[in-house]
Amino acid sequence: MQSIESSALEPTRGEMADMSMGQKVVRLLPVYGLVILTVLLILLFSILLPNTFPTLLNLRSIVSDKAIIALLSLAAMIPMASGRIDLTVGYGIVLWHILAISLQTMLGIPWPLAVMIVLLLGAATGFLNGLLVEVARIDSFIATLGTGTVLYSLALWHTGGRQVVGVLPNGFYALNGTMVFGLPITGLYVLGIAVALWIILEYLPIGRYVYAIGANPKAAALNGIPVRRFVIGAFISSGFLTALTGVLLASKLRIGQASVGLEYLLPALVGAFLGSTTIKPGRVNVWGTMTGVVILAVGISGIQQFGGSFFVEPLFNGVTLLVAIGIAGYAQRKRGAAHRARTKTVVQASK
Repeated sequence: MQSIESSALEPTRGEMADMSMGQKVVRLLPVYGLVILTVLLILLFSILLPNTFPTLLNLRSIVSDKAIIALLSLAAMIPMASGRIDLTVGYGIVLWHILAISLQTMLGIPWPLAVMIVLLLGAATGFLNGLLVEVARIDSFIATLGTGTVLYSLALWHTGGRQVVGVLPNGFYALNGTMVFGLPITGLYVLGIAVALWIILEYLPIGRYVYAIGANPKAAALNGIPVRRFVIGAFISSGFLTALTGVLLASKLRIGQASVGLEYLLPALVGAFLGSTTIKPGRVNVWGTMTGVVILAVGISGIQQFGGSFFVEPLFNGVTLLVAIGIAGYAQRKRGAAHRARTKTVVQASK
């Protein structure tokens, strides 16, 4: 039933206390390597492209383009923390951004109510995914792939293959179009949601329960954690955040079309998987996910400014995903080996 395993490899204080400075550097490099690489890429592109890369215009463009991916990566990260995968983050955004517009243009529903309906439908879809995974006992990859395909087919049926267009209220446009300190307001949305998820996952009992389920659901159940309730809650949260992202995409594009949305699935998953290779290697985490999204944004922006062809972005995303999965798998194997070694040492010492 587990699509992924969530178990962190960051060094403990006790482990670091017995190390020399050189050993500490070697131990921390795998933990913060992706962060260091991100900083180096920013410096490299800033030196090679001084007139275009380190500018406010480029930063504004990156925030505007990648905020949607960042939000979807956070949405995908929540079920991953519990050891599950939610593919509806890519399929659902297709239907949700279309509905956010069509409810207003076709039915004349006020935009706040239309947004609320979309958010509730997103949460309901997450609840359905949770039931399929935890009650029907279908693997999360298969269950969410099936649900996502249904959502995509509904989007095609609803639009008939045509664009959904119409005049929308200025308040709805302002959801994405407002500028704060010269940057799109979507950047603040991403930051606010990231901080909220970080506090929940790292400092509240609900976050520790979710991580415990992701590491070992059977052990979590034996310790009294209601596994089914928290996994379903993770899918509901993911569905709600995906619907919110769909609303922001609709406000940005101002039209709805079924051909838009699926291209966000791969980079969103790449960002979430990259998040399991840094800060807390072996476990998906908020700031690791944000680092993964940033390195994708920086890398693609720099390559495109060098004249990279249109196929560079999907190629970069695909290769990075393979590398991220490889590193995450290696990190989990390393943790398993370390755990077995410690267990063996304890057993020998007790004899």
